[in-house]
Amino acid sequence: MKYVSIHASSHNAANTADTLVPLFAVDDNILVEGQPATAGSKMLESFIPLHDAEAVTRLKHAGYSVTGKTNVGEFGLDLLGETSCFGPVTDEAGNLIGAASALVDSGDVDCALNLDINGTPRRAAALSGAVFIKPTYGTVSRHGAIPCVCSAEQIGVTAKTSEKAADVLRIIAGHDEKDGTTLNNTANYDFIDARGLKIFIANEFTVDADREAIKAAEAALLAAGATITRGVFPMPEAIRSAWHIIMCAEACSNLSRYDGVKYGYRAPEYQTIDQLYTASRSDGLGLGIKSIILYGSDALSKDRYRVCYDRALRVRRAAHEVMTGLLNEHDVFLLPACSKPRYSAGGLDTIFDESLYTAPASITGFPAVALRRVQLIAAPLRESLALSAARVIERSVRA
Repeated sequence: MKYVSIHASSHNAANTADTLVPLFAVDDNILVEGQPATAGSKMLESFIPLHDAEAVTRLKHAGYSVTGKTNVGEFGLDLLGETSCFGPVTDEAGNLIGAASALVDSGDVDCALNLDINGTPRRAAALSGAVFIKPTYGTVSRHGAIPCVCSAEQIGVTAKTSEKAADVLRIIAGHDEKDGTTLNNTANYDFIDARGLKIFIANEFTVDADREAIKAAEAALLAAGATITRGVFPMPEAIRSAWHIIMCAEACSNLSRYDGVKYGYRAPEYQTIDQLYTASRSDGLGLGIKSIILYGSDALSKDRYRVCYDRALRVRRAAHEVMTGLLNEHDVFLLPACSKPRYSAGGLDTIFDESLYTAPASITGFPAVALRRVQLIAAPLRESLALSAARVIERSVRA
């Protein structure tokens, strides 16, 4: 299995030290000094960063050692890494798995840093034995993450347990003057007694999803003393559509820098500057990213901006209001992380379909914890509630 695209020499040094050094992996769209950062794309095949991402720096200062860069789908926008220029990571049965979550689940690393854009790390952890937390937007610096969808992407943590994920978040969270979007206040990652937690389950998300995972999570939470409320969640389809418009539009804008002149792969043969642009982007980008760029370009065009992109931004505001209202009345929103227990392939239609479950947290910037095929969303800076509910679920599985 292709877990890692490039290994760091610090791995062996850490293993030979008298004191066991905790190891962490880093997704290939987060910078590590001196190691390639391809973001899973041929376009960045020769890019070697000169500095670490802020989150990497903070973990290193806390005594952690980088063991390698983990494979990701091209610019982190696919289902489970299947569009990577290095090829997908699969299990023995040919099912897609997340590289970072597989390393964490196997115990090869203590944790991993992942850039959550389209919910891929959440989906990967939910399909493995790992836990992933996407914190509140702005609580962890994005300095050193390869930008793609700047208004939503967030560095999160994959770990074996929710306690470990919380420990790592305490290290990497906090204001960073190099990232103007980071918050001055940080979330509380302490665990609380799950007794009395108010959990909301929306009927709309359980129709086509893996109901057994929701039932298992619901039973565990009820046994721990939480209360469950089932109800209606408005506009899930509109949120998914709006998220894809915003995602494609911002990706189109951010990826326009890779033209073979200023940044990125340069085609070896061309006669004119137009041929250089065309050949470089044609050869350097995959089909999925090209489709996203084309759709984003259309959404931002003069004729479509108001009826497409501007409307998507209005839906984003409405989604934030709906989620805020829901989480004012409940502590945690429980929903599936994906519709199936395994995937053998991922196309554009599948990516769009599966975003039904990950779009609410992506478009609003709310924190979400994914494990055991479910997802727990809490209000901004209330990660402790989602983590506490997650710990109940993981302990019930281990029992």
